[in-house]
Amino acid sequence: MALSVDEIERFVTEGFVKVEGAFPDDVGERCRSELWEATGCDPDDRTTWTQPVVRLGGYSTAPFREAARAPVLHEAYDQLVGAGRWIPMDGLGTFPVRFPSPDDPGDAGWHVEASFAGPQGENRLNLRSRNRALLVLFLFSEVGPDEAPTRVRIGSHHDVPRFLEPGGEDGREWMSLCSEAVPATEHRPEALATGSLGDVYLCHPFLVHAAQPHHGTVPRFMAQPPLHAAEPLDLNADHPSPVTRPIVDAL
Repeated sequence: MALSVDEIERFVTEGFVKVEGAFPDDVGERCRSELWEATGCDPDDRTTWTQPVVRLGGYSTAPFREAARAPVLHEAYDQLVGAGRWIPMDGLGTFPVRFPSPDDPGDAGWHVEASFAGPQGENRLNLRSRNRALLVLFLFSEVGPDEAPTRVRIGSHHDVPRFLEPGGEDGREWMSLCSEAVPATEHRPEALATGSLGDVYLCHPFLVHAAQPHHGTVPRFMAQPPLHAAEPLDLNADHPSPVTRPIVDAL
């Protein structure tokens, strides 16, 4: 299987697990070539790297579909979410491409990802994580401690459910939820989503995380798509999935 018993238990406890070499290097390099072109920057000319972050939309060309649908990831999704409870990705996006820069990127605040739109179009999330089964981080470059790796608060997914429970199926507005959940998780230790081209992090949908400025020398290419849920999490299941267990335990 894609994930060992220990890795699954670590996901339940810590809120994330790393799948190394989930897709081949040549696939990742083809993807990165497309991304470089889309940025309008020259990989060999640092004077063209003028912004701390360039945001690119979703991509569904052949190499991106191949990376998104790597067999080992599908096995891992079945293990964490449950067979038939997630929707295969047609591609990847969005891409926040981060460049070495002394400037504030303006998007480095701690947060939990929203998962659906409310009646007024506002970002929301609820206890059963409507529409989002996982947050997935695909690495398309080497990402060391200085290359703006995503920061995560280990175990913070255990703290978020109590703030969502009062909202029921309607859940909470995203900003309001973050204003409570982020301070409540400040005691949690931090980890960095470092790795190599082809590595993928599978994160609990309630994991508190943040971007950070790039202090290295090589631009960081990463996709952060949701794994969409086929149906909301079943919090009353006799055998809860590894995604559901931390929520049930927290309540």
